[in-house]
Amino acid sequence: MGKWGIAHVFASYNNVVITITDITGAETIARCSGGMVVRQDKDQSSPYAAMEAAEKAVYEAKEKGVTKLHVKVRAPGGNKSKSPGPGSQAAIRAFARSGVKIGTIEDVTPVPHDSTKPKGGRRGRRV
Repeated sequence: MGKWGIAHVFASYNNVVITITDITGAETIARCSGGMVVRQDKDQSSPYAAMEAAEKAVYEAKEKGVTKLHVKVRAPGGNKSKSPGPGSQAAIRAFARSGVKIGTIEDVTPVPHDSTKPKGGRRGRRV
């Protein structure tokens, strides 16, 4: 019988960061990001990078006895993008394929009730 853990998947359009913690969320068991597994800068947020990062994180977690995961997916949120990047689906699929049992999958993107001002000034970013 394995232990439960929480997989925090932060998927922006520039990177994907996967952190596996214990059930309280206080103790980090394993972590990996897109930039740690691919060579090129432009591929950090790609589904392939997310998949590799997820597999690497799960491998580390399994060594420490975690075999079941609750998944929390998060986009940048706040006054930035509210939708998770291209890596989030691939990461979840990689969790399932790597032989860990998946409990719940939830979206924990921070949604402001009234946000701070976005960067770029009154007229936005002028190109």
